[in-house]
Amino acid sequence: MASLIGLALATRAHAEIPADADRYRRDLTRIAQAEWGLDAPVATFAAQIHQESRWKFNAKSPVGAQGLGQVMPSTATWLSELFPKTLGKVEPYNPSWSMQALVSYDRWLASRVRAHTPCDQGAMMLSAYNGGLGWVIRDRKLASAKGADPLTWFESVERFNAGRSAANFKENRDYPRLILLRWEPLYENAGWGKGICL
Repeated sequence: MASLIGLALATRAHAEIPADADRYRRDLTRIAQAEWGLDAPVATFAAQIHQESRWKFNAKSPVGAQGLGQVMPSTATWLSELFPKTLGKVEPYNPSWSMQALVSYDRWLASRVRAHTPCDQGAMMLSAYNGGLGWVIRDRKLASAKGADPLTWFESVERFNAGRSAANFKENRDYPRLILLRWEPLYENAGWGKGICL
């Protein structure tokens, strides 16, 4: 029975994962393990790319975000300066460059947010990727001032808005939930490795 359930989950995962994803699977795994180690949360990064661009290397958002990781041009330039050896010149529509930028930026963000669990840290990292590290810091301060735990994201920091518009706040709070609770399990079940929120 357990094997039938596993097979059903894997079949569902494959149906929802875009075909383009398989083209980049090996490169994403290599990049993630080089940056995060052999236990890299590859399923998390795959889920994040899924949310950002649905694996379309030439994706461009209405506000100008580009590539698989949907990096804004100014952020792409900053990342190339921050990681000159791994990124070099700015190439957001180059899939390898875009995946390296996403994974490196996530690592940089994760190193700047403490949390009680890897899952909470991952949610804060993703919130920062989507809306900026400054907002995560401000939201954590507000949560702490209101008596909530600033080291717990779900049902704690995620409830506090230090000043964003209602639309931006909703988008930012949906982002970690969709990646970690919706897409990450699909990629885990499809054999992409583990995610941050096991």
